[in-house]
Amino acid sequence: MKEALNDILVIELGTVLTAPLAGMMLADLGARVIKVEHPNSGDPFRRHAGELYSPHFVAYNRNKESIQLDLQSESGKADLAKLISQADVLLDNYRYGVLQRLGFDDECLKELNPRLVQCSITGFGVGGPYQDRPCYDAVAVALSGIGSQIIDPENPVVSGPSLSDNITGMYGAYGILGALYNRTRTGEGAKVEINMLEASIAFSPEGFSQYTRHGTIPQHFSRVAISQSYAFRCADNRLIAVHLSSVEKFWQGFIQAIERSDLLEDERFATPPLRTKHYQELASLLGETFITKLCEEWCERLAAHDVPFAPMNNVPEVMADPQVRHLETFYEVEHPERGVLTAIHRPVRINGQRGPTDKAAPTLGEHSDTIRREFGLF
Repeated sequence: MKEALNDILVIELGTVLTAPLAGMMLADLGARVIKVEHPNSGDPFRRHAGELYSPHFVAYNRNKESIQLDLQSESGKADLAKLISQADVLLDNYRYGVLQRLGFDDECLKELNPRLVQCSITGFGVGGPYQDRPCYDAVAVALSGIGSQIIDPENPVVSGPSLSDNITGMYGAYGILGALYNRTRTGEGAKVEINMLEASIAFSPEGFSQYTRHGTIPQHFSRVAISQSYAFRCADNRLIAVHLSSVEKFWQGFIQAIERSDLLEDERFATPPLRTKHYQELASLLGETFITKLCEEWCERLAAHDVPFAPMNNVPEVMADPQVRHLETFYEVEHPERGVLTAIHRPVRINGQRGPTDKAAPTLGEHSDTIRREFGLF
């Protein structure tokens, strides 16, 4: 099957995470993505492990080509202009004003390529009091309200994977795809703008709806209480997650699985709204039960009663999980210099196929010579 974006050329001026993720998503759909990197150092994400090919970089840059260009030099700017003139998409996540200072403002880009879809990812958008401030994941998570809904104020620890970075990269790819489709109808390019603040707010709309409709300010346990989501420690110290939702059959099956029929007689837990109201009390009681048996036994009991559950897998356990193995989520790809690497298939299948995702993340400037010859660069 011909990939959806086989004929699309993307020039990525991406560093660290947001734009590289958007570029990788387009590459996974078949686009040719040329990553423009600074000579000698490249994308700062390359250096996270004290080398120029860190696991962080590998995770967000598969299926791309790399060319080294010094955009502070006139020759580097001229080379970039040639690439842009032949591209379909220009993707960047520079701080506001950087691209303009390099000489590539909106007017210049339109003159170079009227059909160009330009996607600009910033921290806080254009204008406003925060326009020139630096933005990273923890900053956007905090400012957008996500942090207040996932961090316990009594034990304020920022943890887990990058949320705002990944969210923004996904919205970037989404915007680019919409603009490319619109170009098929109008023949005209477009400027797509995404910022980490708004992307993060849009990704968690529930809390804003609760506040504007009922005046309720969500706390770090609000969503889990409403959805009746729990995490319990088992006798072998493993954790297990349970999600009972508002479907009464899950609550009934759960009670049978854990053999706690006494809870059915407790007026505090008689209905879903009451279980939400008394969430912390219920969680404490259930925790006393789960600590009495091994995680594997709880998994068997919950599965037998059709309760939504899962063991809290760490990374190696995810890779060994039988469902993950069935889906063939992970695959190995060999890089000519770096050896065999483990990669993740795109999670989207089209007509039952994932597409030929078989190119490892590039080393710095790996394709410079090839690209220079092909595009007639200096």
